[in-house]
Amino acid sequence: MNFFSAMEIAASGLGAQRTRMNVLASNLANARTTRTEDGQGPYRRMDPVFRAVPVAERFEELQGDAHAQNAFVVEVPEIRQDDGPPQRIYEPSHPDADDDGYVEMPNVNVVEEMVNMITASRAYESGVTVMQSLKSMAKSAISISG
Repeated sequence: MNFFSAMEIAASGLGAQRTRMNVLASNLANARTTRTEDGQGPYRRMDPVFRAVPVAERFEELQGDAHAQNAFVVEVPEIRQDDGPPQRIYEPSHPDADDDGYVEMPNVNVVEEMVNMITASRAYESGVTVMQSLKSMAKSAISISG
């Protein structure tokens, strides 16, 4: 694997975790949204879908790197809506309450989303550390060779 493949792998991980944090932030921001813009009920939790793509698929033609066959980058091909049922909360004074006094709330568990946010943040930090290490190795290689 060459230097550029390593950078691409690390960068793809950073991008995937950034997308994950953005989706989690949206879920947290809408945890109490009982009516979406289109008026179709409560907000639905969103989940990014990750896919591992062999580096060879993306770079083999450009670099001819035989070692890249064992390396993967991360892509986020889509962000899916969680089709879990909304939570029904008894709140008769709420403007969106039904005739029985229940309000359909988003299927967002705030504690779970916060734990996921911390995990994504730590994964992002790890990716930054990898990028810094690669940068340091490149500087060392340049100073040795030249």
